[in-house]
Amino acid sequence: MKRAKGGLSSIGDIVAKSSAVKAATSLTPHVMKLLDAAQEIRTEPDAAEAAFMARQLVQCTLPHANPGNVPLWRRTNGNLTLGIQQGYDLKTGQAIGYPYGSIPRLLLFWITTEAVQMKARRLELGKSLSAFMREIGLDPNTGRGKRGDAPRLREQMRRLFAAHISFEQTLEDNNREGQRWLHMHVAPKGELWWDPKQPLQDNLWGSWIELGEDFFTAITTSPVPVDMRALRALKRSPLALDLYAWASYRTFTITKKGKAQFIPWAGLMMQLGTDYADRKDFKRYARAALRKVQAVFPHHHSSEPSGNRTQTIAAATTGVLPVGEGSVSPIVSC
Repeated sequence: MKRAKGGLSSIGDIVAKSSAVKAATSLTPHVMKLLDAAQEIRTEPDAAEAAFMARQLVQCTLPHANPGNVPLWRRTNGNLTLGIQQGYDLKTGQAIGYPYGSIPRLLLFWITTEAVQMKARRLELGKSLSAFMREIGLDPNTGRGKRGDAPRLREQMRRLFAAHISFEQTLEDNNREGQRWLHMHVAPKGELWWDPKQPLQDNLWGSWIELGEDFFTAITTSPVPVDMRALRALKRSPLALDLYAWASYRTFTITKKGKAQFIPWAGLMMQLGTDYADRKDFKRYARAALRKVQAVFPHHHSSEPSGNRTQTIAAATTGVLPVGEGSVSPIVSC
């Protein structure tokens, strides 16, 4: 809280005075939570809750929407291509489906963070679904229907843990051309004992997964640090989560160079937005998501060069910073 002339002002009211935040969207209860998180991050940077994301999954991201029953889903960024194959239910012989949306992204942030901090492939998922949901920023009290957080979490867990993830990279060396690939199973071993109809029940068997060896190595090698508080604030938007992680990654890659890097909208769309109809559609959603990211990113700067018919957007600085320090922001241009 901050003292005003007429008494005390709420954190939401203070942050809401920012023109950048006002432009983001109307002040709904969800937006007020975003503003409160933004104020906490800005005023208490040393209280950052460190989380991590695999570098490869920042460069090429998961689907935003359900791809449907297709044999392979893929996304390309430069010479790196991410491919995902859905798993199958052995009892029915039916495809389980692809992980998509915000929930598997939050799961991957949690999995990467646990793997980095615990330095172990076996991860305990908590005594209850409720405890695990709160750990990754979901609400077990949002209802038990299909759209409640608990059943959606369970469904996306099945999809993610059964998926096969592959990375392929094209190589060039003088007059030679090559290809490097890595095919991984996310969690080849595990036990799930949760009852989504009773998310508050704590006396269930312990649930766990064991990450595939190659997947564990991939996600714990040079992971991208972020702030869990920002993830919770952006959890409803897969595009905002992607842009937040992307900005953090880009910041690290350009800090040594000491100058901003320009990235065309077409390149960013290829990396993050292949689910959108065209570049104009992607830019509209990306601009709105970037405004939300800006609210929870300290030292964020945006600019629009004069004479440029199309907007230039400066993404945020790194998500976890030493107090009082910043770094050069990557820039996206049309």
